Amino acid sequence: MQRRYRVVVAKPGLDGHDRGAKVIARALREAGFEVIYTGLHQTPEQIVAAVVQEDADALGLSLLSGAHMTLFPRVLSQLADAGADDVLVFGGGIIPDRDIPELKAKGVAAIFTPGTPLPEITGWLAATLDEREAAATG
Repeated sequence: MQRRYRVVVAKPGLDGHDRGAKVIARALREAGFEVIYTGLHQTPEQIVAAVVQEDADALGLSLLSGAHMTLFPRVLSQLADAGADDVLVFGGGIIPDRDIPELKAKGVAAIFTPGTPLPEITGWLAATLDEREAAATG
């Protein structure tokens, strides 16, 4: 990685299962990222406030409840409203394959479903943020 990136990991909505988010947070920390985990039951507004306050480079959303088609776009909209739409957003959880293209079209950079190897996720995030950093610095 070109530098130590800051990543917020968040659980939007009423989904009370956070094992996957905690596993991802730990894997990202072990890969050299600075990770801020917001905890359970976060509103999109709370998530965006954390992203802005922490000056995060990326936001990882974890959702198992099935509300991804509502909550992910709402978070993206709130990021845009806060002037933070340059934050790289990725997601994971129980997300049907049929919904992934629409989420990507709305601005989610990647979706990782259960069983994705952790090095694949951390490698993708490091490479993607490095590419963005290189493009921004010219």
